[in-house]
Amino acid sequence: MWRFTAEMRNNYHTHTYRCRHASGTERQYVMNAIKSGFSELGFSDHCPWPFDDDFESTCRMHPDEFPGYVKAVRKLGEKFADDIKIYCGLECEYYPAMLDWLKDLKEEYGLDYLILGNHFDTDERTGIYFGRATKADEIHAYADRTTKGMMTGMFKYLAHPDLCFRSYKAWDDDCVAVSRDLCRCARETGMPLEYNLLGVRYTAQGANSGLGYPCSKFWEVAAAEDVKCIIGIDAHQSERLTEIDAFDKAADYLAGLGIERVEKLEFGK
Repeated sequence: MWRFTAEMRNNYHTHTYRCRHASGTERQYVMNAIKSGFSELGFSDHCPWPFDDDFESTCRMHPDEFPGYVKAVRKLGEKFADDIKIYCGLECEYYPAMLDWLKDLKEEYGLDYLILGNHFDTDERTGIYFGRATKADEIHAYADRTTKGMMTGMFKYLAHPDLCFRSYKAWDDDCVAVSRDLCRCARETGMPLEYNLLGVRYTAQGANSGLGYPCSKFWEVAAAEDVKCIIGIDAHQSERLTEIDAFDKAADYLAGLGIERVEKLEFGK
């Protein structure tokens, strides 16, 4: 079976305590990544959307915390430059009304990258969480919204592309159609799809009420559609970066499907 060396392990999906559902210091994440032989580590905490009312999200940093986030990541990048390459980015939803703000934020702070992680229909104030989608129209809404986000060209890759199947009860024709829409858009835009290791943990813990994610049927469609993939740890605790067996098992699974894996993101483009 195909194997790889430690130099081929990189992770660009890492959160911090600021998102209110993760723990550990940025330094702990970096030290565990170095310990595990990672060559590159990207922080991509949840985007601090500036909602136009008094709404305070419970699943992302607040806007006034963002400068401290960037400063902390950049400082670690300088301190451990001889041991690991560290990048600073964000995981963002596709919120059309806020795209100009997001572009300005990325430029102002010199962010290295953005990844697309579509969690909510519209936004978390009013829309459903796509991980709780149970109806056909809800998973189609996910595909529609997500492909529009992919086509903006603003994002390096699509995180947990099969999140919408987490609570969906059974694989059916709508699942196939949604999967094809996502995969064909990924192929046309050249955007890798993420095999998400947090989802693997959820499945192992019995935390899904439906098909779950990563969904094997989705990845069979991805293989047939000839897309590229990337492994994302989606680390919310620093110790996740020490679970090398899970990373290696995912790499072997994807290789077995014949899916080309992006091992290292290219920046400055």
